[in-house]
Amino acid sequence: MSSLALAARDSSTMLRRNLLHVRRYPSLTLNLLLTPVILLLLFVYIFGGTMSAGIGGGTDRSEYLTYLVPGILMLTIGGTTIGSAVSVAMDMSEGIIARFRTMAIHRGSVLIGHVVGSVLQCVMSVVLVGAVAVAIGFRSTDATVLEWLLAVGLLALVSLALTWIAVGMGLVSPNAEAASNNALPLMILPFLSSAFVPVDAMPGWFRPIAEYQPFTPAIETLRGLLLGTEIGHNGWLAVAWCLGLAALGYFWSTSRFNRDPN
Repeated sequence: MSSLALAARDSSTMLRRNLLHVRRYPSLTLNLLLTPVILLLLFVYIFGGTMSAGIGGGTDRSEYLTYLVPGILMLTIGGTTIGSAVSVAMDMSEGIIARFRTMAIHRGSVLIGHVVGSVLQCVMSVVLVGAVAVAIGFRSTDATVLEWLLAVGLLALVSLALTWIAVGMGLVSPNAEAASNNALPLMILPFLSSAFVPVDAMPGWFRPIAEYQPFTPAIETLRGLLLGTEIGHNGWLAVAWCLGLAALGYFWSTSRFNRDPN
């Protein structure tokens, strides 16, 4: 077999291993998935009328639901990738990586298995949260087929970028608890973006924090694609952020993983 075929075979094996871990230990994934669902229901049914009035949509909760869903989907991705950091840290601390290093397998297949598995989990989590949003009234009637395809591509790209960052965080963490704490910003940053309120409605001193971070352009782009509205320069910013974070996470993770163990 060629080296490429061997890498593909070993990566596929590692992917199956990580998916089996998800099936056998579903509590972490379930906990991370419940958070965006609870937030969605909380902000729609408890705060929806007030929040809708605050952003100029009257007191109709459906108006705020339409605004909220893109941010919740991005929050779902950020939360799901925390599980990747925890999984990588567990592998590193429990000795299985040391065992893999002694085996005749493609070195990069371990990380590839984690990354592809995490992206698949992100996609499934987004589908489930999106189904809840549709069940409570979210509709995307103005988006074209092309915009829907672009929205799916954006969600996958964000998942890939954040997963590589999460893998790097898992590799530098001494244990699973530390990995969970280190990756927590991936779930906190959406709260500091335009996910829940427009940037223009924020205090002046806080606007740069919300505007110049990766989640805001990604959320605004997704919102525009799902609602069939203009996205302006946010599309290019979102892609640039994703590519930059993916490259940073990739080189950080591979360099850390390829270090000789102490």
